[in-house]
Amino acid sequence: MIQLTPQAIAMAKAALAETNGEEGNFLRISVKGGGCSGFQYGLSFSDSTDENDLVIDYDGLKVVTDVFTATQIPGTVVDYEETLSGAGFKFQNPTAKRTCGCGSSFGS
Repeated sequence: MIQLTPQAIAMAKAALAETNGEEGNFLRISVKGGGCSGFQYGLSFSDSTDENDLVIDYDGLKVVTDVFTATQIPGTVVDYEETLSGAGFKFQNPTAKRTCGCGSSFGS
């Protein structure tokens, strides 16, 4: 199961509110082949779900993920961080055997 910190939930809700539902009503978390370590994390808004998608409610934020993604990142914590060098969502994946320097891709 994927976990979201309160900061990540708040920022995703704020971003969804800014779009007024035009880009969708769900936050989709995905994993796809690519990146310098083998797999790449993805965050996007979605207006629909597939029958095999997993939908989890995090304090009113509907998060969608496909079965493949769920098997690749169990126990992952998604956080939102603001630092001097920038701000954004960060994935802390305990099953990753290697990660890239920027933290946007991993290998298992």
